[in-house]
Amino acid sequence: MALPMAAHAAADAAPDARQFDRVQVTATRTERGLSDVAATVDVIDREQLDNRLVHSIKDLVRYEPGISVTSSPARFGLGGFRIRGLDGNRVLIQTDGIAMPKAFAIGSFSDANRNFTDLETLKQVEIVRGPASALYGSDALGGVVAFVTKDPADYLKDGKNSYVGLKFGYDGQWQGLLGSVTTAFGGDRWSGMVNLNHRQGQETASHGDVRSQDRTRTAANPQDRDGRSVLGKLVYAPSDTQRLRLTVEGNEDSVDTDVLSAIDHTTTTGMKARDHQTRARVSLAHEMDEVGLGLADSLSWQLYRQDSETTQRTDESRANRSTRHRQFNFDQRVYGLQAAFHKALQTGTVEHALTYGVDGTWTETRQKRDGYQVLANGQVSSTILPDAFPVRDFPVSKTTELGLYAQDEMRLADGRFSLVPGVRVDHYELRPDVDAIFAADNPGVAVSNLTKTSVSPKLGMVWRFADQWSLFAGYAHGFRSPPYNDVNLGFTNVMFGYTAIPNPDLKPETSDGLELGVRFIAPAAYVSLSGYYNDYQDFIESQRQVGTNSQGLIVFQSQNVADAEIYGAELKAGVDFGQISSALQGWSVNSSVAWSRGQNKTEDVPLESIDPLRGTVGIAFDRDSWGVELAGTFARRKDRLPPAIGISPPFAPAGYGVLDLMAHWDFAPGAKVNVGVFNLGDRRYIDYSAITTALATNSAVIDRFTNPGRTVSASLSVSW
Repeated sequence: MALPMAAHAAADAAPDARQFDRVQVTATRTERGLSDVAATVDVIDREQLDNRLVHSIKDLVRYEPGISVTSSPARFGLGGFRIRGLDGNRVLIQTDGIAMPKAFAIGSFSDANRNFTDLETLKQVEIVRGPASALYGSDALGGVVAFVTKDPADYLKDGKNSYVGLKFGYDGQWQGLLGSVTTAFGGDRWSGMVNLNHRQGQETASHGDVRSQDRTRTAANPQDRDGRSVLGKLVYAPSDTQRLRLTVEGNEDSVDTDVLSAIDHTTTTGMKARDHQTRARVSLAHEMDEVGLGLADSLSWQLYRQDSETTQRTDESRANRSTRHRQFNFDQRVYGLQAAFHKALQTGTVEHALTYGVDGTWTETRQKRDGYQVLANGQVSSTILPDAFPVRDFPVSKTTELGLYAQDEMRLADGRFSLVPGVRVDHYELRPDVDAIFAADNPGVAVSNLTKTSVSPKLGMVWRFADQWSLFAGYAHGFRSPPYNDVNLGFTNVMFGYTAIPNPDLKPETSDGLELGVRFIAPAAYVSLSGYYNDYQDFIESQRQVGTNSQGLIVFQSQNVADAEIYGAELKAGVDFGQISSALQGWSVNSSVAWSRGQNKTEDVPLESIDPLRGTVGIAFDRDSWGVELAGTFARRKDRLPPAIGISPPFAPAGYGVLDLMAHWDFAPGAKVNVGVFNLGDRRYIDYSAITTALATNSAVIDRFTNPGRTVSASLSVSW
């Protein structure tokens, strides 16, 4: 499908107006320009990642209002994405179409996050806002963040058959040093690439001034960070219309933390932590541009295996001269199959672009907590109340997820009107495996199998009612299967008088979402304004107290309890002044703002996960070989919070405004330097997404959650 001529004109004119001409795949599973999508989608390309010195997932969405990243500043760091008020496992994160590992946290010493991808391996990031279950099934309830990795063809252009690139960087937020080397080769049929990355540094700074070695500390806890990644691809093209691609990818991160903020001198006198996480995947993909069959014009399929592991060790010194040693493991092994088919046809005056396919994943998830304590007299005990180690908080779980989907992009009225219906059917099976560890920790607890089938329809529309104007609207149904750790969460502690029991009757979380928007795209300016409303039902509350059993133990059970609504509006706009006057050639302004409101309809209180109103504006000047941008980020005070148990009133971060200055210079062929000064005014401020635990307004450690002060980042890249 061709893009509107106005979009092409804007793309040739304005550096950032071209964002509506960028090609995405995630929102439609087809290559479509953003101006042809009946939803709000953000595309961040490699040039933006470099020019904005993006080294973390938080940097990635720095200038994307409506999207944020949760974090735990004391130890565990960045967690995952929050899109329009939903976060955690309700947002699907994927790399090359393969879903990233799930998050899981329990207690103070166990927190497996979803930060498993090295951004230096990427060529593009696509973010779909709102429910996307009609194409991606469970876990896309809040949206999709799709990472697309580099490919040999990205380096072998203009007849080149080899490429070597080096990159060195520094990130002042965590005093990080980064290095990267990329090599690529190509011929008539074979091509390949290897990308190696290494990073090391210290803790991400806060703006806290208190450097005490106890719980009053507001400066960041000391950390040593070390990580590396590898991306290798081998591509064989038996013809000009098909490609076989073998991909091997690995990522590893280690963080040593001196958890000074956990010391209270009464019970805990010291705490050292070592957190280690890895992810490895191998995949074989096949793309055919010309199938020559009646059922499809083109197809692609992929087989893969992905292993991930999080191991977190904690060594605690106690005031009674004992020591405690804890270890947490969370492992996932996934086998997957994907196949997508595309068919173009015409019925009368209507052009159809059919997309249909199948997804299948088979996952095994294991979690274990272990530990022991050495008493002052030298005696060793495997009991650290309330746990008698080792324990599993849910049994070894095997899940099968199968999805069938179909979508028809129909163009009517000479291409001025598009209608996009779609539907997906998902089948989910959970099979727990009770081993000796779970059985010993949960005597008499019967775990449950679970089988669910969900149907997710969607309908989108784009109406190009004028040369430079278009109206888009969409309805999408979303769902999330009951997680294994909620269905079969289990623990019993007679001494403390409580137990948790499985719930085989959990229903999937569901949503119904509506979005309506208008776009204007011209050579001199672009505007996109949209509003959305999402109604969520049967949210699962983990470990809900439900009563007392016959033995007098308080019973906890995960249940469907909450209904909620989230609505809001988002705006993106920009001007290329060079199209208005030749004297202003190179100057442009780009801006965006997002506002949302959420309500827990069950308890009639505000939703805690809604970010406050936030906006960005950037003034840029670009020439052929260099450019500079002054970008501002602004947020309103968080003004709606639910009541917090035992905390009155809960802390709400103040509004803020922060300026960043970034510059880039291509000073020689194949050589480029990027420099950025972030938080120019050295402002003390807090992102609401960093407040992941209830905090009182009068807390003495609020500054622990602040962002870094003024920092400098830079990178140098050379290639030949």
